[in-house]
Amino acid sequence: MKSILVLACLLSALCLAAAAPDAEIVDLVSDVNADSYSYKFETSDGTKQEQHGSLKSLGPEEDALQVAGSFSFVGDDGQTHAISYVADENGFQPQGEDIPHL
Repeated sequence: MKSILVLACLLSALCLAAAAPDAEIVDLVSDVNADSYSYKFETSDGTKQEQHGSLKSLGPEEDALQVAGSFSFVGDDGQTHAISYVADENGFQPQGEDIPHL
């Protein structure tokens, strides 16, 4: 299960690297432990992201990674777009005004 935690941290780093090429990091905080992690960052172009994850016991020999977080960015329209989410044994569950409701 620790490999899943490491993978989640690496994916988060890829998201950070995907920021606009001319944007600079103005704030970055991270904390990685054996069974949990958290990070947040902000870039000079107004992009913000934060996430925390931890292992959740589903049974005597079964753990799941549960993650919660949010991100926001300023779109080409000049508006700030924001999404919050939870990802756990029930799947990825995003929320935000920019997500169409079916």
